[in-house]
Amino acid sequence: MAKFISAAEAAKLIPDGATVGVAGMGLSGWPEEVAVAIADNFKETGHPCNLTMKQGSAMGDWRERGMTRLGLEGLVTKWSAAHIGSAFAMNDLVRANKMACHCLPQGVIVNLWREIAAKRPGLITKVGLGTFVDPRLEGGKMNKVTTEDLVELIDFNGEEYLFYKSFKLDVAMLRGTTADENGNITFENEGPINEGLAVAQAAKNSGGIVIVQVEYQAVKNTLKPKDVKIPGAIVDYVVVATDKNACWQTEGVYYEPAFAGNLRKPLSAIPILPLTERKVMARRAAMELAKGDLVNLGVGIPSDVASIVSEAGYIEDITMTTEIGGFGGIPASLPNFGSSYNAEANIDHGSMFDLYDGGGINIAILGLAQADEAGNINVSKFTIPGMGDRLTGPGGFINITQSTKKVVFAGSFNAKCEVEVSDGKLIIKKEGKGKKFLKEVEQITFSGKYAAENEQEILYVTERCVFKLINGKMTVIEVAPGIDLEKDILNQMDFRPEISPDLKEMDPGMFTEKWDGLDTIMGK
Repeated sequence: MAKFISAAEAAKLIPDGATVGVAGMGLSGWPEEVAVAIADNFKETGHPCNLTMKQGSAMGDWRERGMTRLGLEGLVTKWSAAHIGSAFAMNDLVRANKMACHCLPQGVIVNLWREIAAKRPGLITKVGLGTFVDPRLEGGKMNKVTTEDLVELIDFNGEEYLFYKSFKLDVAMLRGTTADENGNITFENEGPINEGLAVAQAAKNSGGIVIVQVEYQAVKNTLKPKDVKIPGAIVDYVVVATDKNACWQTEGVYYEPAFAGNLRKPLSAIPILPLTERKVMARRAAMELAKGDLVNLGVGIPSDVASIVSEAGYIEDITMTTEIGGFGGIPASLPNFGSSYNAEANIDHGSMFDLYDGGGINIAILGLAQADEAGNINVSKFTIPGMGDRLTGPGGFINITQSTKKVVFAGSFNAKCEVEVSDGKLIIKKEGKGKKFLKEVEQITFSGKYAAENEQEILYVTERCVFKLINGKMTVIEVAPGIDLEKDILNQMDFRPEISPDLKEMDPGMFTEKWDGLDTIMGK
């Protein structure tokens, strides 16, 4: 039976040198009160120290809450994650070479927990081939002090695969909504279910401990069995939070019932995007959808596609998914990314990546930070003049883009450019300071070569133009009204792309307040 303890007591249970696993996205699943207690104990006593932290998605609110709480030199010395951008203090230690760090594909991390729980040696997959995770490139290592090899290239039945190694998990540090007196954990106020069960089982079968923070305590035998997501039989300690700020549902809200499936929100309550270049890009990306599609939308501009489809009245004609497990409804943008308004179903994090890795969705629309002449994309590591490296990691980007037959990347053409959308055209008010179309990207998060070999359909949507990967070459296929091909596009790139012989103008209607471009696509 689980023991109920305080967060301060939980912090004292974590031994020096322990490997600690967490689960969730943003603040969903994050045990904030326990993390604060660990940091406080370290400041007072120097313990626990030399921890290895393992996480899937970004954990935190991009300010002070989340994994960044543990960003104290000596507290954590090794960190493996899919996304490290939101944990500023931890990120600073990595950039200063004071912490070893691997960034691995999100779907690999969340499914490796199941391999560890079953005491299998690791995960064999093609996910990551040709990207910076491939040991022939960087092996996922994000700085100079990271030397351990977590990924191996292997030959299996005459084909190349990557082998991600299992490890011993000492502590699972998780969060749910309610625990009964036996330690059974429910998630009724959470949005995603996340991978908490798999992490708990991995710790339990490694001989470790399972600590779960909750908001409420219930009498034993009063929870519905199907509501229990982590059985009390594998929970060692429960911390009932004393501060509601430790129990936020997402980065942006303490509790939104429509994210938890506890009510359905009228679509009229979903904000309509203002007419900007962001809306133009989201509209153009939405034109690649087809009725009946199963879709994944990434963070940023891609997540705005959900609003475009909802505004046009076709939200029932496609099924949008979130990488952490949501089906249907409208995926939320930042700061609530990962949750969905009015989802039809929520499955666990690892199961959703099983669907993605097997090519089970029709189209993915994801971000574009850097691109190069081979069609490679970088969203994981950049050099900023005067500031050094900006480390983000791939999140679910590698899994999703490598296994989906049609992928649309959407992002601004240049960094920090000032543009205006007016009278059916795009006007450049001030040219950007940072080029995003480079001779070679700084890190390969998506491999154009791998995509070409696997005959994926790849498009790159910007506010100025649209590229397509044709025969392994970046090719301009559309130009925005008001934009000069030579001056505003070609002169702003570090390489010369191919120009389609059938070059078209982007639909001018996308650059106006009213647009009916999805009507034909959706069969109205």
